[in-house]
Amino acid sequence: MNSWLNIPSDSDFSIYNLPFGIFSIGRKSPRMGVRIGDFVIDMEQLRKFGLIEVPRNVCNQAYLNNFINLGKKKTNAVRLQLQEWLIKEKSPLKRYFKEAFYPIESVKMHLPVKVGDYTDFYSSLEHATNVGKMFRPDNPLVANWKYIPIAYHGRASSIVVSGTPVVRPKGQIKPADSLNPVFSPTKEMDFEVEIGAIIGKNSLLGENISTEDAENYIFGLVLFNDWSARDIQRWEYQPLGPFLGKNFASSISPWVVTLEALAHFRTATPVQDPLPLPYLAFEGKRNFDIKLAVNLITKDKKAYTISNTNFRYMYWNLAQQIAHHTINGCNLKIGDIIASGTISGPIPDSSGCLLELSIGGKQPIVLENNLERAFLEDGDTLTIGGFSEKDGIRVGFGEVSGEIVASR
Repeated sequence: MNSWLNIPSDSDFSIYNLPFGIFSIGRKSPRMGVRIGDFVIDMEQLRKFGLIEVPRNVCNQAYLNNFINLGKKKTNAVRLQLQEWLIKEKSPLKRYFKEAFYPIESVKMHLPVKVGDYTDFYSSLEHATNVGKMFRPDNPLVANWKYIPIAYHGRASSIVVSGTPVVRPKGQIKPADSLNPVFSPTKEMDFEVEIGAIIGKNSLLGENISTEDAENYIFGLVLFNDWSARDIQRWEYQPLGPFLGKNFASSISPWVVTLEALAHFRTATPVQDPLPLPYLAFEGKRNFDIKLAVNLITKDKKAYTISNTNFRYMYWNLAQQIAHHTINGCNLKIGDIIASGTISGPIPDSSGCLLELSIGGKQPIVLENNLERAFLEDGDTLTIGGFSEKDGIRVGFGEVSGEIVASR
């Protein structure tokens, strides 16, 4: 497909993508937009011009929740209509170009959805094994890992949009040479490369969602960074799991890429041995080939690529995560986020966090000359980019970024 609009060939936001987000310009209130190349299409303007048929209280909202609530049949139709008009030479969009298309550098992006609940999974075999080796060299995987898609319930209120500074958290830390903990800002600030699934359909309390039907409950995906304070986490996580080491901030990319836009990039889930229990069994290609790159930008604005990984490596897929999440009757709501867990690959450079890349801080990664990092320092900016590309088709997410700032 070719558009009459000039779209760079390496753009994440090709005619095949058309992701949804929330933006504002000048003093205008936040509203719904669609990204195409280096432009944002103002969907409220298109509604006013009669080019899309949606209720009045949808496109002028500060979150996508009302739009998502229209259902996939309607939201897909809106996206496909835009796609058709962006290809068609005699397009009504051309008539309203000045009123409805804004250069990306002129807009401010906002959190795309109002997040009610957030669950973070632990679904990468490589990540779980690498971390396990640091604490249990002879038995890296806990006994239940290959039977249960393990997760913890995160903090929805501290999910922020890309570009929001992240304040270094404080908490209790137990130094290795001390019998007692101390109170201190974290000395082991870390990131985690993840993909977040935006829930696009409500389920009922007591209802179970099958793996067959699970993807009907996903509106789209975003890049997700589950910021982590490893030393705080290490002292607190037994016996109930992550708390202050995780809940201070999680960052997401502003554009929600629909599952329909990613359909061309489906790939097989890795072989699962032993076979999962029947409620976790599935058919078809349920993983997605999404290339992910991590850049660390220092205070002097020098950028270093420190990891390249891929979402295709995930042992437990999205359908299985949702099936397990709801097997006890837990209900999902529009805007909830299901995060994949750290995405790590089979080689060291494909590890999805500094905990793995630096072997628990024991082997800092060398950036250049004598500059190295075991964990993130104040002034560092961590950026994750992601895209899929195949057969000349590219669909991407842009990036999720955050700068670490000193504790208050």
